[in-house]
Amino acid sequence: MNFRQVGEQGGTRRFVVILDAGEEAFETLTRFADQQGLSGASVSAIGAFQKAVVGWFDLPAKTYREIPVDEQSEVLSLLGDIARDENDEPSLHLHAVLGLRDGSTRGGHFLRGTVRPTLEVTITEAPAELCRRKRPELGIALIDLG
Repeated sequence: MNFRQVGEQGGTRRFVVILDAGEEAFETLTRFADQQGLSGASVSAIGAFQKAVVGWFDLPAKTYREIPVDEQSEVLSLLGDIARDENDEPSLHLHAVLGLRDGSTRGGHFLRGTVRPTLEVTITEAPAELCRRKRPELGIALIDLG
């Protein structure tokens, strides 16, 4: 992973983060958020994965149903945010649309992906701290603005 801070205005920073082949994207971006002390940010990315897993949230079961993508795919869109959880750890919430060789797509909650050949990520820090709290009635953690 390489990165550069490409801007700062009004106390908010903007980064371009480049992930290399073989890196696991979710883990690498979580580590980056922790190292930079990000407590609120938006994320967008394009690139490609050797393999990935997205998920569909099954509300009655309160769990993600994994959708494996076991082939090279184009990251058509990877969007989301970064907050802090109740233990002050980085909490990423990302959704992905992945393009396959036949032009079809797979999409959902981004769970993991092995980069190949690259992933180009833009992270824009928010001017406020965001906290994601577990919602037991839903089975997931959501941003709490309270």
